[in-house]
Amino acid sequence: MDEAKRKEILDRLNTWTTDNLGKTLDIVFTDVTEDSLTATMPVMPKVHQPYGILHGGASVSLAETLGSCLSVIHVDLEKYAPVGTNINSNHLRAIRQGIVTGVATFIRKGNTVHVSQIEIRDEKGNLINHTTMTNNIIPHSKLN
Repeated sequence: MDEAKRKEILDRLNTWTTDNLGKTLDIVFTDVTEDSLTATMPVMPKVHQPYGILHGGASVSLAETLGSCLSVIHVDLEKYAPVGTNINSNHLRAIRQGIVTGVATFIRKGNTVHVSQIEIRDEKGNLINHTTMTNNIIPHSKLN
């Protein structure tokens, strides 16, 4: 993928809407390749659970945002909508502060189903969360 296309995709994802969960969690898309999508999220009190560590729901939100957007950039949005149908998330390590980075890659990129894996790591490279996600690719005519 050339640099202009990469920048176009990242700009589109980072400015897609102004009011959504990704914005609330300060998720920022930082890289895209032909096979992957990367984003960061700061870990601070607003994403903690009561014990002062990253809330599992925040990790799942980052993972689902990445898995959904990975599908979005690989379908014709004029004709199809990626719709999440399954997510399985394993929380592997606690983190209290810093930045986590998630990377989504396809396990299967079919015409009607996308399955992706998302790895979320801390700044030292420790695996914090591993998620798999399934998106059905639905024609707009079947969304009603």
